[in-house]
Amino acid sequence: MPQTPLFGSAPGAEVARAHEVLGLAVQADRSGLDLFSVSDHPYHGVRLDAYATLGVVLGATSRIAGLANVSNLPSRPAPVLARTLTSLSALSGGRIVLGAGAGGFWDDITRLGRARLGPAAAVRAFEEALTLIRALSGGGEPVTFEGEHYRVTDLEPADVPTPPIWTGSLGPKSLAVTGRLADGWIPGHASDWLSERFREGRPLIDAAALAAGRSPADVVTVHNLPGRITARPLDRVRDEDGRWIGGSVAQWTEELTGAVLEHGAAGFIHFNTDDTPLPVALGRWAEEIAPAVREAVAGH
Repeated sequence: MPQTPLFGSAPGAEVARAHEVLGLAVQADRSGLDLFSVSDHPYHGVRLDAYATLGVVLGATSRIAGLANVSNLPSRPAPVLARTLTSLSALSGGRIVLGAGAGGFWDDITRLGRARLGPAAAVRAFEEALTLIRALSGGGEPVTFEGEHYRVTDLEPADVPTPPIWTGSLGPKSLAVTGRLADGWIPGHASDWLSERFREGRPLIDAAALAAGRSPADVVTVHNLPGRITARPLDRVRDEDGRWIGGSVAQWTEELTGAVLEHGAAGFIHFNTDDTPLPVALGRWAEEIAPAVREAVAGH
């Protein structure tokens, strides 16, 4: 029987909208959503810092989990990020998920003063970072790690469970790291269950998981899903390239139920794409679509 899917919202996190962002997080929490997602682009001054935002959101809510979608690891040294995560987990009762990526915007990352890494080196640094974050949580003996990109000596792990780790892996080597070390995958560029990226990437994760002695089921797939939620049905719900456009509550419900039952989707994070006021779109997503999909999935 499929697990109940997770539902999240990503309303944006611009500095000029700080109060609105916090209000939407509280609305999402009260409406029964599972995740509140913010992007992590610290080189943009118009954006709120992802982890500062999540800290305030978690303090203002009681149920919803926070997710940086995805953390820009090259700009957030893994040992310090591990402390941030375990602290947020302890303060919130475990309501934090690590979204992690190897770094996709190197021209911007270098403006922060970080050294540019080639694709292969970035994946090696990504794997070391995930390894360290796991080692520095969950308690245990002091950690000494001598890697290519990270070196730590006698660091005491936090006695806090490791948060779930979801990656935004794209290439084959990065996907293999996801299979070995992660708990979830967010297919890049908002690719859904019918996309070529999902069809080609998911088998690589599964193979790496099996080779590491894990079950592929240990790595769930959660989709970033842009789209508009309309008052009336649309004539078509996908564009000429096959990308999801959106539709009415009933059209969303049918599509997402199929994604769970037929393609193994474990969750969805909605990005609104039209001019519907965000509180209205969030209400339709949280109070109409999410309950309908959960009910339909539970009935199978």
